[in-house]
Amino acid sequence: MSRHESQNEQPDVVPSEEGLSQADNGAAEPGVNEQENTATPEEKITELEIRLADKHDQLLRKAAEFENFRKRINQEKISAIEYANQSLLLDIIPVIDDFERAIQAGESGIQTCSAEYTSFLEGIKMIEKRLVNQLESKWGLKRFNSAGELFDPNLHEALMMEKSPDVNEATVQDDLIKGYMLKERVIRAAKVKVLMPDTEKA
Repeated sequence: MSRHESQNEQPDVVPSEEGLSQADNGAAEPGVNEQENTATPEEKITELEIRLADKHDQLLRKAAEFENFRKRINQEKISAIEYANQSLLLDIIPVIDDFERAIQAGESGIQTCSAEYTSFLEGIKMIEKRLVNQLESKWGLKRFNSAGELFDPNLHEALMMEKSPDVNEATVQDDLIKGYMLKERVIRAAKVKVLMPDTEKA
């Protein structure tokens, strides 16, 4: 083989994968660009405005959800603080009941008792009153009377019932054990005797 023939002979060139990829991309780009360019500027602006409005609505919803969550957490925190002493006060209420029973028992026979006994009873009354007032003013514990009120299952627990022609609705006749509220919450329902309408006589 002559030197002239070896110089003219060209080696076979195999295109690489990178070259093929670039060639393919170069061939596809005009088509993609043509599709993107088919939308007018006004259409693109409208599409962007729609996307922006949707994102704005999502942001407002998230902000509203977060605000509701924050308010609920704050309310639960306030409620926990306000009623943190409920268990302690429920332990004190039976002591007040004992004071009431002692006073009622003392008053039943006060006419036959000496002046010293009367003074002692008045002292017990003052202690009971001071205790109740202190719990109400400082901690929000309030004792409520039910006699003469319409029966309310949210406030009253009926221990005794009696028919009466004098009432048209279930009515509390007597407080057997007083009820208590802590601020706006009933923590112990009043145990009462209830008069029921006598429907047979009516």
